Amino acid sequence: MTSGGAFREVPYMGVIWVVSEAVKRGFWNGNPDWCNLGQGQPEIGEMQGAPDRLRNVLIEPEDQAYGPINGTNEMREAVASHYNRYYRRGKKPYTAANVGIAQGGRLMLSRIFGAVQGRMGYQIPDYTAYQDMMDYASSRLAPILIPTIEENNFSIPSSEFREIAENLDSYLVSNPCNPTGHVIQGDELASYCETARETGCVLIMDEFYSHFIYEGKEPGCGPVSSAEYVDDPEVDPILVIDGLTKSFRYPGWRMGWVLGPSEIIETLGRAASAIDGGPSRVSQRLALRALEPEYADQETSALRNIFSKKKNMMVERLTKMGIRCLKGESTFYIWACLDGLPEGYNTGIDFFWKALDKQVMTVPGTFFDVNPGDARKEKQFNQWIRFSFGPSYDNVDLGLTRLEEMLNHTQ
Repeated sequence: MTSGGAFREVPYMGVIWVVSEAVKRGFWNGNPDWCNLGQGQPEIGEMQGAPDRLRNVLIEPEDQAYGPINGTNEMREAVASHYNRYYRRGKKPYTAANVGIAQGGRLMLSRIFGAVQGRMGYQIPDYTAYQDMMDYASSRLAPILIPTIEENNFSIPSSEFREIAENLDSYLVSNPCNPTGHVIQGDELASYCETARETGCVLIMDEFYSHFIYEGKEPGCGPVSSAEYVDDPEVDPILVIDGLTKSFRYPGWRMGWVLGPSEIIETLGRAASAIDGGPSRVSQRLALRALEPEYADQETSALRNIFSKKKNMMVERLTKMGIRCLKGESTFYIWACLDGLPEGYNTGIDFFWKALDKQVMTVPGTFFDVNPGDARKEKQFNQWIRFSFGPSYDNVDLGLTRLEEMLNHTQ
């Protein structure tokens, strides 16, 4: 390495490593010969029941300038209204001052990690990017792993969280969870929010899959968010992070937001002045149209209908292959255990390489073992793997057929 010690070695995140290995074998985004059952984005094209895709925006003269660090007033008001309409009827509403806008979810998380300090609780498995972000903040952050068990869907029961939160300054979790598909909701989620109020432990709720909600084999009736259980948006120590990337199927727009007390939003804006300088005015102008109530309701309703069908197909066929699927009620992922498969296929990394030979991409489970500073030397979830039903129905179908053919040869 020509730079000597000037740069540290930066590891690939799980999906990026998967893609880099597939590229070596001829993969490119949109290649019809490949099935990306590892992808972290939903299908982005026209979809049955969904409104037409937004394809253009009129750029106004003021859009050529830098925008406000926390987003334009119009965008912040639109996000606040979106949440008030879904979750705050009859309750104290969010205002524009309770909203911050960033150029994507990871960038919003970067702002948070640029300002957070103290003892931060987290669970595993969880979103792969958290590890490096915790490492960036290691001089002022003490990550505290809260163990989970499969019997609880790798989630912390609210009764246990109450005891844990008393010794934490903050708690970070993806909910709905990437990779497990588990969603904390209803009374459990209400209890989490009550605990945050009582203990002062700041809940950092990464809710990017909030509209991917299923009820058994049926699409859910609506989204899930901790915003529903906030008593006072200006007081409750609860941050809600989401955006247009997943639930609106516009990942390329890189449009994310956070809701919380205005004092924290202002702090995150100050962090943004050094980290990113604020979001694009053009992206925000386009995003306003996606958040119009009629458009948003049609899009997210269609999303649940189509993705529920893909989920049912994937669970049924993986189960028939001898792959044990964790019961999840959200996201577009299946978190699955390979311990029932033959030798050579029963670890995430072995399965990954075998599937890659069939031009099918998956993500080994060890990538979701969030391990700040690599403090724990032995990787967990060696026999787990994440499958994505983010691609179109036909492409998911083809990928599963290839996996069936692959495993049939082992019998």
